[in-house]
Amino acid sequence: MKRKIIQIDEEKCDGCGICVDACHEGAIGLVDGKARLLRDDYCDGLGDCLPACPQGAITFVVREAEAYDEEAVKKNMEIKRILKEDLACGCPGSQSKVIEREEPLAKAQSTEGPKSQLTQWPVQIKLIPINAPYFNNAHLLIAADCTAFSYGDFHNKFIKNKVALIGCPKLDQGDYSEKLGEIIKNNSIKSLTVVKMEVPCCSGLEHAVVNALKYSGKFIPWQVVTISTEGEILED
Repeated sequence: MKRKIIQIDEEKCDGCGICVDACHEGAIGLVDGKARLLRDDYCDGLGDCLPACPQGAITFVVREAEAYDEEAVKKNMEIKRILKEDLACGCPGSQSKVIEREEPLAKAQSTEGPKSQLTQWPVQIKLIPINAPYFNNAHLLIAADCTAFSYGDFHNKFIKNKVALIGCPKLDQGDYSEKLGEIIKNNSIKSLTVVKMEVPCCSGLEHAVVNALKYSGKFIPWQVVTISTEGEILED
C-alpha cells in the first residue's frame, strides 16, 4: 500500500539520537552512527520526530510501505520497557559494559594460565540489551551454556573476537527467536556462529537463530558447530 511515511537523509543526519527518543513507536534507531527507520510498520506517519531533528534530516514521503501495526509496536515497546527496568534496577547481571582485554603475555612469560576472551557483559540472552554498543560490526556467538564446560578450549576457539550470548533452550522460559531477531535487525552484525551440544534439546537454539534471521530480513553469514558430550567437535 502507498502511504505517508518518514524518510531520513543520512547525509544530513549527525547521529545525535534526538529523533530516536522523540519516536514513541520505536521506529527509529541508530545504525552505524546514523538514524534509520528500522521498520515501516512501526512508523505511524504522524511525524513526532520531524520537529525534533535539529539538522532537518527527516521529511515525509509517500511510498509503498507496510501498514502501521499498532500491536507489533506495543509488543516492541513492552520489550524495551522491561529491558529499561532491568537496567534501572541496578542489578549487576543486567548492566551492560565492555570488558577491555590486554594483549596476552607470551607463554614463556605467563604463569597465570589461559586468559578469558570475554569482552562484554552480560552474556545471558535473556539479560543482554537489544541495542548494546558492542553489537556494532560484531561477530556474534550464540552458544548453549553447556558447551563452555564441555569443550576445553572454548574461549580461544569460540569466544575470542566475538560477542558472546549464552542460554539453555530447555531450561530458559520462552523462545529466543524474537530477542535475537531484534538484535540482528537493529545492529550491524557481521557474522553469526551457533555452538550447541549434540543432545536433542539443544536443537532449539539453532531453531531460534533460523527464525531470528528470517525475522530480521538480513542475509548474514552463519554456521553451526556441534559439541559432543565427550567434549569433541562433531563434523557435519
